[in-house]
Amino acid sequence: MADYLVIVESPAKAKTIERYLGKKYKVRASLGHLRDLPRSQMGVDTENNYEPKYITIRGKGPILQDLKKEAKKAKKIFLAADPDREGEAIAWHLAHQLGVDIESDCRVVFNEITKDAIKESFKNPRPINMDLVDAQQARRILDRLVGYNISPILWKKVKKGLSAGRVQSVALRLIIDREVEINSFVPEEYWSIVGQFKKGQQTFEAAFYGDAKKKVKLTDKKQVDGILSQLDGDEFEIASVVKKERKRNPALPFTTSSLQQEAARKLNFRARKTMMLAQQLYEGINLGKEGSVGLITYMRTDSTRISDTAKTEAHSFIESMYGKEYVATSKAVKKETTKTQDAHEAVRPTSVMRPPSVMKTVLSRDQLRLYKLIWERFVASQMAPAVLDTVTVDLVNGDVRFRATGSQVKFQGFMKVYVEGDDDKEEEKDRILPPLEEGERVNYSDIDPKQHFTQPPPRYSEARLVKTLEELGIGRPSTYAPTLDTIQKRGYVTLDAKRFIPTELGGIVHQAVNEYFQDIIDVEFTAHMERGLDNVEEGNVKWVTIIDEFYRDFEKHVQIADAEMEKIEIKDEPAGEDCEKCGSPMVFKLGRYGKFMACSNFPECRNTKAIIKPIGVTCPKCKEGQVVERKSKTKRIFYGCDQYPECDYVSWDKPISRPCPKCDKSLVEKKLKKGVQVNCTECDYKEDTQ
Repeated sequence: MADYLVIVESPAKAKTIERYLGKKYKVRASLGHLRDLPRSQMGVDTENNYEPKYITIRGKGPILQDLKKEAKKAKKIFLAADPDREGEAIAWHLAHQLGVDIESDCRVVFNEITKDAIKESFKNPRPINMDLVDAQQARRILDRLVGYNISPILWKKVKKGLSAGRVQSVALRLIIDREVEINSFVPEEYWSIVGQFKKGQQTFEAAFYGDAKKKVKLTDKKQVDGILSQLDGDEFEIASVVKKERKRNPALPFTTSSLQQEAARKLNFRARKTMMLAQQLYEGINLGKEGSVGLITYMRTDSTRISDTAKTEAHSFIESMYGKEYVATSKAVKKETTKTQDAHEAVRPTSVMRPPSVMKTVLSRDQLRLYKLIWERFVASQMAPAVLDTVTVDLVNGDVRFRATGSQVKFQGFMKVYVEGDDDKEEEKDRILPPLEEGERVNYSDIDPKQHFTQPPPRYSEARLVKTLEELGIGRPSTYAPTLDTIQKRGYVTLDAKRFIPTELGGIVHQAVNEYFQDIIDVEFTAHMERGLDNVEEGNVKWVTIIDEFYRDFEKHVQIADAEMEKIEIKDEPAGEDCEKCGSPMVFKLGRYGKFMACSNFPECRNTKAIIKPIGVTCPKCKEGQVVERKSKTKRIFYGCDQYPECDYVSWDKPISRPCPKCDKSLVEKKLKKGVQVNCTECDYKEDTQ
């Protein structure tokens, strides 16, 4: 019989830990929380210091009974839930249900599931940290007070099944504000002049920069024509050559947020998928003879700190693989904000001695891709900076100045392993200029003036929205994935080309919340609340004080909204056609995924149809039908002929009405990571649009 009972959250983790601890320990899983606020009622006594009413979660009774049975047999119980606020709260609830003294050394935490880390953690058990528990409890109660007060008002005044929440309402606001910016955006014209220059057999590019004194912005064709008329022949003199050496530092190891962003950019993973895979890598992967081993450290963190042991191991690995010159000599430091939780390390591999190439046989394709990203980011963070040689060359013809820039990687450093992605910048590439000296003369072979228009700010991708929420201090690493899920499940936003677009329903809900609960969607107010919760965790303030400070004013707004908010009727618009099944008029309805057509004779007739949207282009295949926009089962937009099934033309790329100027075939708009490109479907003709 085992002397000690250890309770963790997941069965996978339990299996791994039990093998490390030996026969005296029995490890069981609670499968997350066993107690929570009831779903059927508020569960918070606002008249009695916000006392929460906890009940056993439905379906968790048998698990609790099994744990109680095991607890009676054990000499001592160790509570080893995850090392964060949520884990501390789970441990506290378990202690309450199993009769464990919270002031005894019952709590065990570890940042990684490896033999050494587990054994070390059991040498240093501690009491339950009630500041952490109170911070989690305050967050849970705060979210319950917001959700269970506003949501019923939305059900009554707008539509059943709607919800509002602290973080989700701010996320929706950001998406809607961005859409307003896009719709009100007025494009501004600007021009560029790019010249192709030659020196010997080498050609290079230089662009118009300004006059002899300053940089000049080109705003219209008249200005461009004036500059071109100033050119005296095709010869330019090299006025200056400036060479510099520039260092580029590696990115720091991953936090939860930066991991979600980079996995979205490089692997095309949604935030939820990233966290699910990271959880699997953390809890343990079966490595054969070694058994089950946790491959990464705990994945919910906003710290970039790493242990000295991990650093030493990484430096040794880098030196043996790449050479001593590739090892970092100075410490990379992130300027930590006041909201950074430094309880545990950054997300990193538990051992760099398990490179991705060795893990191929034991990981699934997606597990391997995420592990490779984490491994490479960590190793690169411990490597020397890259060194780049940059050169800036000014070329003059009279009073007209062109500028050419070049850069070349002189020493790869960390770039040998990994380069961080960026939504706004391209990755560093060599742009090599020929050897040029001051006073030399070169000729251009072509001058190309181009008209451009400024573009509106882009819609939020998941990665960009997570980054923005983090920068604003809204929510915490563990809340981002469920928040983005919720606003999509409620039908407040849709994803098009991996960018969030607010739906009509999202706009209606936002307007209602904005009118009566401005604080809930106010960015600074929500960030202030997060700081308050951090103060609870640090033991600087009592959780009841934070809740009371918020609720006293919030309660008044709830009463006003309930009394004054007018019922918003979402009317069905006539679709202008009759139902092919019963002959009744079809109407447009607003559903979870936006508008669709349905029979007005519902529920007698349940006929529904997707809305077909013509794009004003004749079908390039049959030349008779019209191209319409459709949606696949996964809600991805594609284009097809309205004469289907007679004509089977389909395209993921949007056709445009004008023909290719080169071969007269059809053109399509191809969505790229950074904008749209017009391509011919037959020849190699392309047009880049800004």
